[in-house]
Amino acid sequence: MAVIQHPHPCLRQVAAAVQTFDDDLMALVQQMQQEMQDGLGGVGIAAPQLAVSQRVVLVDCSLGKHACKHHGRVVMVNPVLVASSGKALGREGCLSVPDWVATVQRAKKITVHYQDEQGTPHELQASGFEARVMQHEIDHLDGVLFIDRVASTHDLMRRL
Repeated sequence: MAVIQHPHPCLRQVAAAVQTFDDDLMALVQQMQQEMQDGLGGVGIAAPQLAVSQRVVLVDCSLGKHACKHHGRVVMVNPVLVASSGKALGREGCLSVPDWVATVQRAKKITVHYQDEQGTPHELQASGFEARVMQHEIDHLDGVLFIDRVASTHDLMRRL
């Protein structure tokens, strides 16, 4: 399994909710972890990026070069963004849209309801860079890419 790239159609689909918490889900999470670690500077990945249309996100801001308060490695199954506050602009890139970065506006603080790999429900509050990463990855579950949120095409820049 490898990270798919835009314009692969799976990246534009709304992912299905996970109903079964089993060994297949655990294997998917392990594959996501491996692909994220293999990706250049990846701090998050969503199952649709591996052409798996399921609502699973993995975020680990401890892997990034951005110093921020974070929760470490978090697997979010069926995440729902239930609250947000503030607005902040920040640079984003994506493993599925290689070589491009842009400034995107996101909420500064968020609250997410989700389940872990075993199906146990959780609530998490995040802010700053970690909140940005979580919003970016949850967008993938709804077929939205960061390039859809760019205010101006003049701001979309090719990485060197």
